[in-house]
Amino acid sequence: MARPKQSPRHAAQYVDLPPRGPVESLIYWRSAGRSGAALGAGLAVLVALACCSVISVLAYSSLVALTAAVAFRIYKNVLQAVQKTNEGHPFKWLLEKDINLSAERAQALAASATAHHNAALHELRRLFLVEDLVDSLKFGVLLWCLTYIGSCFNGITLVILGWIALFTLPKAYEMNKAQVDANLELARAKINEITAKVRAAVPLGRKTESEKDK
Repeated sequence: MARPKQSPRHAAQYVDLPPRGPVESLIYWRSAGRSGAALGAGLAVLVALACCSVISVLAYSSLVALTAAVAFRIYKNVLQAVQKTNEGHPFKWLLEKDINLSAERAQALAASATAHHNAALHELRRLFLVEDLVDSLKFGVLLWCLTYIGSCFNGITLVILGWIALFTLPKAYEMNKAQVDANLELARAKINEITAKVRAAVPLGRKTESEKDK
């Protein structure tokens, strides 16, 4: 069946979406039901953590899940007894699912975590020991801004805002990629221009050729 003709404004909805992994599919709302459920469940847990202790949230969440599983198991057993069927365990497909972490996967995760850890340590050492004055000053401005953010929001509030942003900003960027990229390029060019002027005015902000060769 041919697709109906659409105005250019609505034609984008028929463009084939690029393939995504399971996590990216949730973030980019490939399935609105699953993404909405993930967003809502995450917000419920985070709001509960903001009001109660971690132990209480874990205990109540586990109790709700266990109660639902037991109720569903009893319901299916009664239904099978009434209908005189033998469908087996209602969670059989989950019980038979392989959830083991392979040694190769564990090694890959450990190698990735180690690489990120080492990169972060080297970058922090470079910034705190003022290897490049301009980069350290920009890092200081970032820390100064974080002090104001910390005075307005606590940690769990920032996590809640980050969770909401995780499910909104990537999709908004995907829908307005051209405009956002153009504005980011202008901002990046302006920042590079200002940085270049600062480096030219502050000799300590640049490495000498001998330092680069070491």
